[in-house]
Amino acid sequence: MKVKQTIKLLLAGCLMLVLLLSTAPVLSTSGAASDNPEQVIEQLQSSLLQVMREGEKLGYEGRYKFLEPVIDQSHDIDLIIKTILGATYWSQLDKTQQDLIVSTFRQLSIATYASRFTQYEGEQFKIIEQRTLPRDQTLVRSQLTKSDGGKVNFDYVLHQTEGHWQIANILFDGVSDLAIKRGEYRAILQRDGFAALIELLKEKITLAQQQN
Repeated sequence: MKVKQTIKLLLAGCLMLVLLLSTAPVLSTSGAASDNPEQVIEQLQSSLLQVMREGEKLGYEGRYKFLEPVIDQSHDIDLIIKTILGATYWSQLDKTQQDLIVSTFRQLSIATYASRFTQYEGEQFKIIEQRTLPRDQTLVRSQLTKSDGGKVNFDYVLHQTEGHWQIANILFDGVSDLAIKRGEYRAILQRDGFAALIELLKEKITLAQQQN
């Protein structure tokens, strides 16, 4: 009787060890993904291709919901909008205004992706290189090959926050998205004020929704 109980305990222990060993790689892979800038971009672009393949069936709302957690994870929205406005303008906003523009800009960012990546025609992303930049940033260079053979270069600047790599800027064929928005947003703030800037962002969200 004691021998049978011992055998059962040994078998149970072995089974537990096998289960622990089988789950360890999964946990390790999940953690590593957030620590590698190149993998952040690969996951983003893989999601974009997936939503393009399902684009027509999902519709705008479906694409938005699909991409929402992807953008939240891969983009540092707070840093991006703070950089666009600059320290001076940002400090002039109260907490309610800061929260409002972060929320509105986040919606616009997701809406822009949902309106642009709508259908798949054989496009492919390819990571070209990853290299270190000053101020603890990393550049991941990528290229999109379109269905007609044309190329679009995407340069992603990432930084690490709370142990995760996130996008702080994107350059399209060498043109900085931050620089474009900085000029546009600051001009409106200076000329027309905060409420006008929020209204502009909301108009852009509405326009993105209509480009279904």
